[in-house]
Amino acid sequence: MTEDASILYEIDATTGVAILRLNRPARFNAFNLEMIGRWTRALEGVERDPTVRALVVTGEGKAFCAGGDADDLEGFLSMDGPARKAYLWENVHRIPLLLERIRCPVIAAINGAARGAGLDMALMCDLRVMDATAVVAESYITMGLVPGDGGAWFLPRLVGCSRALELLWTGDAIDAETALRIGLVNHVAPAGRSLDRALELARRIALQPPHAVSLIKRLVYDGSGVATSLRAHLDTVSSHMAVVEDSVEFRERVNAFKTRKR
Repeated sequence: MTEDASILYEIDATTGVAILRLNRPARFNAFNLEMIGRWTRALEGVERDPTVRALVVTGEGKAFCAGGDADDLEGFLSMDGPARKAYLWENVHRIPLLLERIRCPVIAAINGAARGAGLDMALMCDLRVMDATAVVAESYITMGLVPGDGGAWFLPRLVGCSRALELLWTGDAIDAETALRIGLVNHVAPAGRSLDRALELARRIALQPPHAVSLIKRLVYDGSGVATSLRAHLDTVSSHMAVVEDSVEFRERVNAFKTRKR
């Protein structure tokens, strides 16, 4: 295992199954700029490593990912609109584009809560296994924001436009059984077993001919327009996010959040 503070990465040389762990448990694995950089470099390493047959992404501690770290808000809000757009495009948005490009299957083991951008990070994986006790939510609307990391792209393709709009407009949290029923996740695992179940699935896929697995992924994504349109979607999102973060509603909710934390 290699340890790089906020990201842990290991590979089982026997099976070719790698695990990437989000490792800020005290912050519910909320990501900051440093963590995004390490996450990106880890995925670039996977992309270059032909021995990786499948990748599992999970969180350390009680959460999968709480989205962006609220402590970074001050610096983010001090930027002007073009700078905020560039921040997303040049940093956070590299994650979904890399995950789409990586030839091997990527499975999210949703071990705990995944909210906002944290849920987006699970949606951008190829498959999802969710712990029976976990909850997920597209919670951007509660802060007056739009889905900043591809949620409005991935979610409708999994659950349909109407369900996606309801989840995005209400910010409602849903449990594992609901997520399975509507097609947001592939499997629900017993409490505390999402990583085990995801690894079982990863090892099963890793036994298949790797070139065929890779080409099937490319055919599916090319056929659904993901490869060509995800970049356009993220480019638009980064512009929209820069606009809504200048809104009175967002500023009021940020101030209310900071007041609650004191």
